Amino acid sequence: MYEVTQATEEAGFAEFRRKIRAAEVLSAAILRLLSDIRFNGKVSVIVQNGKVLKSGYEEGYFRQQAAT
Repeated sequence: MYEVTQATEEAGFAEFRRKIRAAEVLSAAILRLLSDIRFNGKVSVIVQNGKVLKSGYEEGYFRQQAAT
């Protein structure tokens, strides 16, 4: 079960990085994706004249440790 969760999180994070590179950060899907991968970093978007000029993120991706 852990391997499935880890693989899902890795796939989600890869999709997140793809969306950042493609400047698709202003969609509802990105909010769901950020929640799914439990991203707690910083996402930056520079918009000028209604167009996304640049987007990026600062790492802040931390997996929750299992409670012992």
